[in-house]
Amino acid sequence: MRVALKLAYIGTEFHGSQIQPNIETVEGELFKALRNLGIIESPKSANYTCAGRTDAGVHALGQVIAFDTDKPNLTIPRVINSELPSGIWVWAHAKVSRSFDARRDAVSRHYRYVMSGREYNISKIREASKLLLGTHDFENFSRTNGEKSTIRTIERIDARVDGELIKIDVVGNSFLWNMVRKIVTALFMIGKGVRDNDWLLQMLNPDIYEEGIEPAPAYGLTLLKVNYDEKIEWIEDSYSIRRASEQNQKRILRHRVMAEVLEELTSHE
Repeated sequence: MRVALKLAYIGTEFHGSQIQPNIETVEGELFKALRNLGIIESPKSANYTCAGRTDAGVHALGQVIAFDTDKPNLTIPRVINSELPSGIWVWAHAKVSRSFDARRDAVSRHYRYVMSGREYNISKIREASKLLLGTHDFENFSRTNGEKSTIRTIERIDARVDGELIKIDVVGNSFLWNMVRKIVTALFMIGKGVRDNDWLLQMLNPDIYEEGIEPAPAYGLTLLKVNYDEKIEWIEDSYSIRRASEQNQKRILRHRVMAEVLEELTSHE
């Protein structure tokens, strides 16, 4: 049987999603858990696929993986989570077709970037984001990773203010390496008045204009959702969702305390 899982993870606790030797990664921990439970023998023999790799520091809520197993009764999220560190949790599972490929069958991916918004003009960011919609050559917004084409389609970009933060949602068919984070950098440069819309239009024409820009920090980016044409009957695990929420509330409290401590350390009083 072929099974798909939805998993979430806190990217700052791992060195990226893709398995790498001698360092902690999301896939490394996941494969270890699946092998310990006897669900798969190896990613290759199980025809393992993943919706998309995320860089070190990038988080996920709706990452999707799929694999073949002869023990589907063990693919319940709470069972798999018992073998995973608290920074990774599976929260939904589904039976899928034998041909389902988590990466190739994805029709769109939804990312969200969160950043302090005190010094940016949200109106300028929203106006600039409209220029990115549709199909363009995003070579100036990527790090080359062997892709044959740098043409991508962005379906939607929404920017909104939430308290002292700005949240930018980007939905597209697929994304190049660092593409979302470099788009965010460009939008914030415009929002700060460092660049303008004419510059952004030039950036979308790499044949005649080339400029390298730094990607926004990884910790602000989350893969929220992956969408498929195939109808998938996801079964959510309420216990796993509740348990993850409890763990994250503890993290939130710790970070709030640390923020206050850092404020005191910089007050010099």
